Amino acid sequence: MVDLPAETPDLRRATVTLSDVARLAGVAPMTVSRYLNQPATVSSATRLKVQRAIEQTGYVHNRLAGSLRSNRTRLVAVVLPMVTNPLFSDTFQAINERLAQAGYQVLLGVSGYEREQEQELLEVILSRRPDGIILTGTLHTPASRNRLRAAGVPVVETWDLSAEPIDMLVGFSHEQAGREVARHLLGLGYRRFALLGVDDPRGQRRAASFVQALAEQGIDAVAQRVFAGAPSLAQGREGLSAWLTPAPGPGEQPLMVVCTSDTIAQGVLTEAAARGIAVPEQVAVMGFGDMAFAAHTFPALSTVRIDGALMGHTAAQRLLDRLQGLPCEAVVEDIGFSLVQRQSTATLR
Repeated sequence: MVDLPAETPDLRRATVTLSDVARLAGVAPMTVSRYLNQPATVSSATRLKVQRAIEQTGYVHNRLAGSLRSNRTRLVAVVLPMVTNPLFSDTFQAINERLAQAGYQVLLGVSGYEREQEQELLEVILSRRPDGIILTGTLHTPASRNRLRAAGVPVVETWDLSAEPIDMLVGFSHEQAGREVARHLLGLGYRRFALLGVDDPRGQRRAASFVQALAEQGIDAVAQRVFAGAPSLAQGREGLSAWLTPAPGPGEQPLMVVCTSDTIAQGVLTEAAARGIAVPEQVAVMGFGDMAFAAHTFPALSTVRIDGALMGHTAAQRLLDRLQGLPCEAVVEDIGFSLVQRQSTATLR
């Protein structure tokens, strides 16, 4: 237990100052300042006294004053298209943890896959003078690109690759992912294909590359359905239901349903189970993302694995390197992807 002075100043009628905290903790104002800005330089006993004094007074550290002197806000903005997708939340968690270790606070913005909404969001974010910005994707309005380049702060784009990044880029090729899925499934012997997705631009690019790769091998008949909004199990169930009237009979070439999200793929598996359709004997399913549940569906879901945590950590580290004046080894960094073969697909030949 740490003993504080018995008398607490009456701070109800005035703004609590750093000096008030120092007086209550029984230390010099400079010690409180060091605790707030460089806590490792303060002994553990003193840190505890200052912390208790801050809690007792309700003092709020004025970071703006320090940022005006140092031209640093210790704030990094991160823009995601949505927060309910586990892939993006894994990336954000990794970013937040790495930046917190370096003493930065994270401001989260949600763009909803809309470039115009992202543009409005960036205008507000840049007015806060962040030290850096991490974005999802490379599709931005011309105004956003111009504004970001003129801001003079490090920018890291993620979840994509581009020949013309704004600044730094950490991601993978959606086009290559689509082609590799087609190559893999053709190699397994599949010849009947259907495609389910939502109207997010990166997923649609994967789908287009997938269909093109099939066409190059003489397969042009690919049933497709694109839903609006976020991926859901209902979309998978609805999509499969529309295509399976009647269900394929024994001995027929199974229908290979490729989904742009593991969530949609789980819906396909659910509908197949409800109809008594055997997977992968009558219907095979391929997802995207390798979310936490993918290995535990029944049957286990074949999918494309993206290491969202690695992407987030790498993006945060590249940003920190730039902020610390260290040379960045690569402006564009491809973290790649991998195909995961599980029980929802099978080798047909």
